[in-house]
Amino acid sequence: MATSTAATATATATASLQELARRHLWMHFTRMGAYDEQHEVPIIVRGEGPYVWDEHGNRYLDGLSALFCVNAGHGRAELGEAAARQIEELGFYTNWSYAHPRAIELAARVASLAPGDLNRVFFTSGGSEAVESAIKLARSYHQQAGSPRKTKFVTREIAYHGTSLGALAATGIPELRTPFEPLVPGGFQVANTNSYRWPPERDPLWAADAIEEKIVYEGPETVAAVFLEPVQNAGGCITPQDGYFERVREICDRYDVLLVSDEVICSWGRLGHWFGCERYGYQPDVITTAKGLTSAYAPMGAVIASDRVADPFMHGKASFTHGFTFGGHPVSAAIAMANLDIFEREDLCGHVRAKEGEFRSMLESLRDIPIVGDVRGAGYFQAIELVKDPDTKETFDDDESEWLLRGFLSGELYRRGLICRADDRGDPVIQLSPPLVCDTEQFEEIESVLRAVLSAAWGKVQAGAGAAPTQRPRRSSN
Repeated sequence: MATSTAATATATATASLQELARRHLWMHFTRMGAYDEQHEVPIIVRGEGPYVWDEHGNRYLDGLSALFCVNAGHGRAELGEAAARQIEELGFYTNWSYAHPRAIELAARVASLAPGDLNRVFFTSGGSEAVESAIKLARSYHQQAGSPRKTKFVTREIAYHGTSLGALAATGIPELRTPFEPLVPGGFQVANTNSYRWPPERDPLWAADAIEEKIVYEGPETVAAVFLEPVQNAGGCITPQDGYFERVREICDRYDVLLVSDEVICSWGRLGHWFGCERYGYQPDVITTAKGLTSAYAPMGAVIASDRVADPFMHGKASFTHGFTFGGHPVSAAIAMANLDIFEREDLCGHVRAKEGEFRSMLESLRDIPIVGDVRGAGYFQAIELVKDPDTKETFDDDESEWLLRGFLSGELYRRGLICRADDRGDPVIQLSPPLVCDTEQFEEIESVLRAVLSAAWGKVQAGAGAAPTQRPRRSSN
């Protein structure tokens, strides 16, 4: 009787949560109409290591680290303990004209880990705020340096840099931009580095040279900064060609343009290093970061600026007239410090470097399934591009992509216990970005689920499932 009563209470609580979620919770980037009495909102209630559980007790391998951010894994009690200690000491004070110990200590620690002379840390609440701040910093820096016309910024096609209006102007995904136009003026996109779809005769550094062409076309006296991710997220973990960032660094220096490395995802071990720019051997003028800084146990981001960029704001009456109430929040800073302790104690960056070959080999083994066209990425940040024909690289049109990704893959992967991203910002891809604690056991789980689901998807493609008259072809990323 007691068991029956407990089960009834659990079922009632679950039904109540579903009802409340459908009635009141407005989820981000979500088709709210998809959830009705027959289709539940997925409610995650607990996490431990690389796994999470839903309200029904089903376990899932979190192959996306929630959203590329729970780098140290779930259930780290010591991060909660660090937060509790900080709340007892000082729950909040602002960084507007004041400092507090945790922000000071964290800024110094981040600066000690950042490459070169990136010694000034401006805290934000997250990644979009960090990119927004970097845009304003680049413009303000050039004003201080006597070049007030330098206001434009160059980014890449299909790249995602955030959702605030300034960051959205840097984002190169039309579907995200057009509903909110007019955007902040000055954002211009050039080709990304997805060479999977380049003609074989194309120069490997063509995409880097496209940045110079855009700067020259717009007028070097008007361009403030270039924003690039070490590995581009949207479009499916797009890696740079050898020499790409070296060429971009030369171009930025030639035209007095700041190079901003957007590492909201690519920092804090995701690519096997503290910062992704270290992996590819380039020195940026500014780094934007967030997500893994606290392993997402509390919201926090940062802009890390070089001494040269920060210097005009450090003297006399000068000021960077910009800020956020919660930037440098003491509780978030305390969690970040404890998170970095975990990274150092467990050598999570070294673990990623040691295991990424095994992770990648597992994904490469899926190439015998014809729907797998390309496998790409770096560290624990990998993607599979899906195709209708691996020989011709024929992709899916919009209708086909809709039924393949949303009508089948997303739900089936989740049903089989794997959380990852089935995305078509660009050509259709499956993205995997697991917690940095993952090892052989988790790789085998991922392979088992992906092999079964992708094989079933290929069978549906062959059978013409979801076929409909083509409205327009899927766009290429270049």
